[in-house]
Parts: sequence; C-alpha cells; structure tokens
Amino acid sequence: MDLIRPFLEYEFMRNALFAVLLIMPLFSLLGTMVVNNGMSFFSDALGHSALTGVGIGVMLGFGSYDLPMIAFAVVFALLMNRVRHSTLSSADTVIGVFSSCGVALGLVLLSRGGNFQNYQSLLIGDILNITPDRLWMLFFTLLAVVAVWLLAFNRFLAVSISPTLAKTRGIAVWVYDNLFVVVVAVVVMLSIRIVGLLMINAMLILPAAASRNVARSMRSYHVLALIFGLFSGVLGLLLSFYNAVVGGPMIVLCAAMVFFGTLFLARKK
Repeated sequence: MDLIRPFLEYEFMRNALFAVLLIMPLFSLLGTMVVNNGMSFFSDALGHSALTGVGIGVMLGFGSYDLPMIAFAVVFALLMNRVRHSTLSSADTVIGVFSSCGVALGLVLLSRGGNFQNYQSLLIGDILNITPDRLWMLFFTLLAVVAVWLLAFNRFLAVSISPTLAKTRGIAVWVYDNLFVVVVAVVVMLSIRIVGLLMINAMLILPAAASRNVARSMRSYHVLALIFGLFSGVLGLLLSFYNAVVGGPMIVLCAAMVFFGTLFLARKK
C-alpha cells in the first residue's frame, strides 16, 4: 500500500489506472482469437493504418480524429480481410503490402507543410493524458465487446477452426469473419492515442500468447489472458510512475516478461 498510495494521489495516474483496467481486458479478450487465427500481423497493419485515418481527418477538417480513424480502419480491415482470403498471393505478403501502404500514405498526408511533429504522440501514445470522456468511451466499448463475445464466441471459434465445417453447421462464415475484424479495428483505433501504434499490437498479442503457453482449456485460456493482461498493465504503470518512463512501452516489457516466463514453464513441463 505504501507504494500504491502516492501513485493514487494524482488524478492523472488514477485515470491512467482506470484506462489500463479497461484496455487490458479488451486486448486480452480479442487477443485470444487473434492468436488463434494467426492474425498478429493483421492487427499490426491495422494499427499502422491509424496514421492514414488521422491524415484524412486533418484534410477534411475534423476537430476529433476518432471518427475518420475508425471509418478508415473498418474499410481497411474489411478490404484487407477480403484480399487475405483470396488466392492472389500469400496472406503475409498481402498484409505486408497493406501495412506499408497505410504507413506511407499516413506519413505523406500528415507531413504536408512539415507538421508531422504535431502527431508524433500517435507513435507511442500518452496514457497519462486520458480524459474522463475517453474512459467512458472505453467502458462502453468493453461492454459492447463482452456482449458480442457472449453472443457469438462459439461461432467465432468455429470459423477460426474450420470455415468449411462451420458452413456445414449453418454458420454465416463471411459475416462472423468480417464482424471480428471490424471489432478489432474499432478497439485498436479507440486505443491508439493511449498506447501508441508502435506498442498496440504487442499489448494485443502478448497476454494471449502467454496464456496459450500454459492454458489447458479454452476457459483457462481466456481467464489467464485476462489475468496476465491486467497484471502487466498495472505493474507496467507502477514501474513507469516510479521510474519516470513512458507507460506503454513499460507495460509491453512487463507483458513480454510474463510471456517468456510462461514459455519457460511450458518447455520445462
């Protein structure tokens, strides 16, 4: 408690803690399916597309970039998902092309007039400047994602295991496949200002990957991912506070520490 009490004396740190308690469950929940589907590169490309979404918002004169970022990310995700399932090229090549284009176009749009330095915070995020309005937005987003998960998880899982088998069970594979990438796109865009596009994919992947190392059932897979995510988020925030370093990267380092620890345990067994 002696360590936590000074931490909680500051309102901006309390807000950052609430943000971690909302974001890490979101990432842990979605990360389990991202890892199952082998979509880590896909979610990374989505994060990179945020630059283009912001650039479009600047060009159109939006005061807040959330709407153009989300709109572009949804279109980007659906198009990338469509091409990913085609036979035109390998999935990793297609996603790599989309990721590169998303970054390049965003940099071109934001660097017009030499103003890119105004948007550099998007790269690493700024969890300490989160506002109560954004906390409420994350809270309702978490409720919506949990509702979708409770209603459609079995279908998501069936589609990820075998789309052909899912079709024979009457599951609309195309609908649930695209619904999942849309949900990931929205969550990534709403979180990008907080954790940064360079760190967001690691936060999404590491708790689920660590859980997969030691989980023995689908239930334990999700529970452990949630526990690892919350542990990494809170510990990383505490360490960043007492060492005066950026919060997002420290959270990622804690999540990586958990991953390698579980990897060691899995190999030892």
